[in-house]
Amino acid sequence: MGILNLRRQDILDFIARICISAIFINAIPIKITRFSNVVEFISSRGIAEPLSAFLLVVSIIFLVSGSILVISGKYQKIGSIILLAFIIPTTIIFHMDPFETRAVLMNLGLIGGLLLIYKR
Repeated sequence: MGILNLRRQDILDFIARICISAIFINAIPIKITRFSNVVEFISSRGIAEPLSAFLLVVSIIFLVSGSILVISGKYQKIGSIILLAFIIPTTIIFHMDPFETRAVLMNLGLIGGLLLIYKR
């Protein structure tokens, strides 16, 4: 009975890690395929274009590595920190002014989920 419950819990944990990573994984392709457009958007927030390009490359690396680490489960705490390092500044820079209620609340939910992963 204990082993069966452990396996069920492991499966549920794995599914939960995939679900929370899905939004981050979904954000990767557009950042790569429309790189110059995304750099322009970042620059429109008052960040110099060379820095914007660098930050976009870093964000892609964070999204890919953080998602892989969270899903793998072995280094999920490190992955959650990496994704938090992406989503917290993103929320502040891109969704607070003007205040975008839906985006901020969605990101707060993701931040909460990532904090639960980290706490585990």
